[in-house]
Amino acid sequence: MPVNKPVSRILQYRNCLLKFRSLGFKKVFSYNLGEEAGVSPEQVRKDFSTFGIKGRKKGGYFINELVGTINELFNSNQSQQIIVVGMGNIGQALTQYINNDESYVRIIAAFDINPVKLRMKFIIPVYPVSELGEFVKKEKIKIAVLAVPDIAAQEMCNKLIESGIYGILNFTPLILKVPDNVIVSNVNIQNEIEELIYLVNFKK
Repeated sequence: MPVNKPVSRILQYRNCLLKFRSLGFKKVFSYNLGEEAGVSPEQVRKDFSTFGIKGRKKGGYFINELVGTINELFNSNQSQQIIVVGMGNIGQALTQYINNDESYVRIIAAFDINPVKLRMKFIIPVYPVSELGEFVKKEKIKIAVLAVPDIAAQEMCNKLIESGIYGILNFTPLILKVPDNVIVSNVNIQNEIEELIYLVNFKK
């Protein structure tokens, strides 16, 4: 099941709102958000309407109210706990990046098949994959980051789903096979870079 694009834009709008707020603004209009986010004012209003977010006619949006509404929409006022499977370079980098004071998302544990990783010290505990299912059920985890070698990706994906995971952020280049009730968001850094190189060269 693909990730909803309006959801991505709503989160981008929140980033824009936080920037405006840091600059001292109290209120914004759809054209302000659209210009900052790179979309039309009509798209901003359409996206807000999709999620039931309403502004004031010709009065714009109060930034604090709008940020609060978006946070409630994504449960951003509560800490969201996730796990990572694969504590290689990507897994370690994500853990450092996500587990900061400003993020409401917390990676609370990692899982790896490498015994060396289990003995190393990280900012979160690292457990053997054999303990994955029990941990997910005990902590009621719904989302996982998958950052394992390609050869193990589908097997680990299956294990996550069997354990009760419903959302997977996939950092492997494989297209995972999942049931309709499981959402996968694919992040292929190499493809993104190659696409960017192509677009830059094509413009010339």
